[in-house]
Amino acid sequence: MDLSLSPDQELIKNTAREFVSQEFSKETILELDLTESGFNKDLWDSVCEIGWLGILVPEKYGGSENSLTDAAVLYEELGRGPVPGPFFSSGILSVNILLQTANEKQKAEILPKIASGEYIVTPAITEPSYGWDKKYINLSIENNSLTGTKLFVQDGLSATHILCAVRSEKNKDSISIVFIDVNSEGIERKQLEGFLSASSEISFESVKITDDMILGDINTDQWDSLYTGILNSLPILCSYQVGGSQAVFDLSVEYSRTRKQFGQSIGRFQRVQDHIIEIVNHLDAARWTTYEALWKLESNMDSNTSIHLASAVSSEAYLKACDGGHTVHAGIGSLREYGLTLHTQMSRTLYHFLGDPKFHKRKIAKSLNF
Repeated sequence: MDLSLSPDQELIKNTAREFVSQEFSKETILELDLTESGFNKDLWDSVCEIGWLGILVPEKYGGSENSLTDAAVLYEELGRGPVPGPFFSSGILSVNILLQTANEKQKAEILPKIASGEYIVTPAITEPSYGWDKKYINLSIENNSLTGTKLFVQDGLSATHILCAVRSEKNKDSISIVFIDVNSEGIERKQLEGFLSASSEISFESVKITDDMILGDINTDQWDSLYTGILNSLPILCSYQVGGSQAVFDLSVEYSRTRKQFGQSIGRFQRVQDHIIEIVNHLDAARWTTYEALWKLESNMDSNTSIHLASAVSSEAYLKACDGGHTVHAGIGSLREYGLTLHTQMSRTLYHFLGDPKFHKRKIAKSLNF
């Protein structure tokens, strides 16, 4: 497993870091955090001009068709912000789901508009029963319409379209993916309350569904394809969490060097060093498990267990890194203007997104026949 970056990946990394420092300063991210959607159209357009939304979109559909590792390098830099907005939801997760579930005509119609930024697409999977497995999807097409609720829809308020996982009308054991315009009659969106970043609830009241809105073959159970699309996206989400953990580590180390107490930097105290070492351990575990998952996925090896391992480790690492960062910083870390709480909030949001560590550990145990 080669852990070094290629020259092209170094270019992506440096370009992304410079762009984020210029366009997504701490002050800008704090302003975005005050909005319900965490979305700014001008910033979105500037990212679209670079072409990052099409990083995984095949060239024939208007994208750059980069590798998953290329995308991971980019999203690690975005995670350092942490840069908010539907970049992962639309440019990674929705793209991978569409590549697995849509027919050729649907791909040719939708993917170019995602790559250009015209469409902002987000999946709607889990519901009030809460869970990321097939059995938790209860919303069903009845008489060519949808009535029900989807929860924890990431970037739901900034989306123009939804990839909604539902039970098929003809076969309730089958899952269909429906491509829905958010401006359709009967759709209501609202931000979820709590310490969350851009997580929303979407309600459907007699929303009309036609056959051409259903991705792929309407008679095919799309669950396995949906699950594959999610699996292919998880290492990129892990990379974002690695970037966030790295930023928390950098903040903590810098503060331990500059904060003076009893005539010396607090970084000289053993207990402060212990907390920073714990952050390092979580960070390194997340980084190396993520790199292994990417390597196996791109090498066409059996990667499911490695992906779930990386997801469990990265979610826990980001959350615990933030906890450790607050311990190092003490009171000042809780000040919103300082910026650490941006990571704390994002780490809590992503901890449960697409499955919490317990979910991923159960998947690992099942794959090992436990």
